[in-house]
Amino acid sequence: MNTLTIRDAVPEDLNALVALEKRCFDLDRLSRRSFQHLLTHGHAFILVAEDGDRAMLGNAVVLLHRSTPLARLYSIAVAPEARGHRVGSSLLEAAEGKALELGSSFMRLEVRPDAPAPYNLYRSHGYRELGIYEEYYEDGAHAIRMEKALAGGANFPGSKTPYYAQTLPFTCGPAALIMAMRTQDPDYIADRRDEIDIWRESTTIYMTAGHGGCSADGLALAADARGFGAEILINTTGDDVFTSSVRNEEKKEVVRLVQQDFRRRVEEAGIPVRTGTAQSADLRSALAEGKSPMVLISHYRLTLERAPHWVIVTAVDDRFIYIHDPEPDPPENRFETDCMNLPLAHSEFDRMTSYGKDRLSAAVFIRRKN
Repeated sequence: MNTLTIRDAVPEDLNALVALEKRCFDLDRLSRRSFQHLLTHGHAFILVAEDGDRAMLGNAVVLLHRSTPLARLYSIAVAPEARGHRVGSSLLEAAEGKALELGSSFMRLEVRPDAPAPYNLYRSHGYRELGIYEEYYEDGAHAIRMEKALAGGANFPGSKTPYYAQTLPFTCGPAALIMAMRTQDPDYIADRRDEIDIWRESTTIYMTAGHGGCSADGLALAADARGFGAEILINTTGDDVFTSSVRNEEKKEVVRLVQQDFRRRVEEAGIPVRTGTAQSADLRSALAEGKSPMVLISHYRLTLERAPHWVIVTAVDDRFIYIHDPEPDPPENRFETDCMNLPLAHSEFDRMTSYGKDRLSAAVFIRRKN
């Protein structure tokens, strides 16, 4: 084989990329439209491998996350005639290097369990298994999720927090609480009915538009009603929770009345309430004590959507705070990194933990009752 050259893909490579995709994969192919999006608008990069005659021998597609140091190797394609000549290995090493240059500290990927060659390639390059992604591929096959800490990253400290995806656009709080309760009690079973019941119990009724959001008090009460302990950390003692996102004055008054009732019931239940903002030290301490921290963030820094959003913290180390984001990737859009154990730099997380004009900050710590 002639000398191998690896370079960034350009829009003029579109036809060659589509042709190579068809040669390499029978299922789960990137479409022409997808390649075009990635080449021109996607938060991603594509590398191509060429021989001396400028024939495309392979490519690597890497997706980047806007607000986290996480990159995802979406695919590596190697032409059949080029296999066995380290083309895949060279593309992988180049992709890691470019992701690192662009600020990523972790690379994740999925691989089929019935594909030993790529699995062994990733293992030989230091990737380790994170878990199984069920029914990930077009034919229903599971995927093995793998991760590698690039230079500047750190090995994920591990977490026992199971993942539960919200099934409705407004049930992030209930989904986060379900994850917390399942962490505290692995025998706790929850389904969509429980998710909706928790939302009904903890919602503030109104938001800017559509369904109301779940308050810290409401979620703490829902946990208490299910036999779990809860503690609230919030930077306001008033009843103006989420009111800045409600434009109608009559609706604002309803939200205040709901919050007043929540706070009364919290006091009657003896649920501890502290005034303050959740810092990394609070989260690290809570995890060390066996608690599950749920934190309210502004979803804007993750998705550019201006909405309050509940997540659960799964681990903390010296550089990153890891979260499960209960809002899964849209099924029609696989150009986003996964939302499990998502690493966030401490400074980035701190910027997320306030919402709205009032800079609301709230966290709920869930534990098993003795």
